Amino acid sequence: MIGVSCTHFSSSPLSDWIGPVSEHFRHWEIFSEVDHAVVGREAEIREMICGRGMTCSVHAPICDLNVAAFTDRLMQASLDVLCETIASAAEIDAATVTIHPGLSSMSVNGTEERAEGRAREAMKVLERAGREHGVVLAIENMPSFPFFLGRTAASLTRIVDGTDLGICFDIGHANTMDQIDAMVETFGDRIVNVHIHDNNGQRDEHLTIGDGGIDFDRVLGLLS
Repeated sequence: MIGVSCTHFSSSPLSDWIGPVSEHFRHWEIFSEVDHAVVGREAEIREMICGRGMTCSVHAPICDLNVAAFTDRLMQASLDVLCETIASAAEIDAATVTIHPGLSSMSVNGTEERAEGRAREAMKVLERAGREHGVVLAIENMPSFPFFLGRTAASLTRIVDGTDLGICFDIGHANTMDQIDAMVETFGDRIVNVHIHDNNGQRDEHLTIGDGGIDFDRVLGLLS
């Protein structure tokens, strides 16, 4: 199914957006940040979505979290928030929960390999939570920011190694790393969610489709 997802929506109440979104889409990936945090609001969201005859998925919060944090308490706090989000997603019948794979140190160089190891530990915890609640989890590939983990197919493979977690294939992110073909070839049927937006290959611009340089006919052909 084709749906919409936008971080900007989260700066005002869900009720402000359900009307405009439902006019054009039957599926909404709710970005669980600020005014759209799903934890503790399951009944409200379920009624809102079902009342419009829609389905939903959830993008887990990202701004305050790092599942690859080197500080144990921060890593555990991030996992606790994500596990709560997964439980809430189950209650609103979300199709998937998309999760970022974490960050290496922004101040200390040469920590990416160690951070990937931390992220790999976290993925096993998340996999158990997904199984417990019957929710499909999708770990997302990241754009060309040096402290983001999972920017390449090889990195993301190392992070999800030993799990059956799904993959969220972000086409725009992959384009900034010249990783579109590698992501599809590496993960294939493991891809359970796709983010579609455009850019010119240098920055994660999140442009409207057609305003950048991505050949979507070719990419969709690869996916099919």
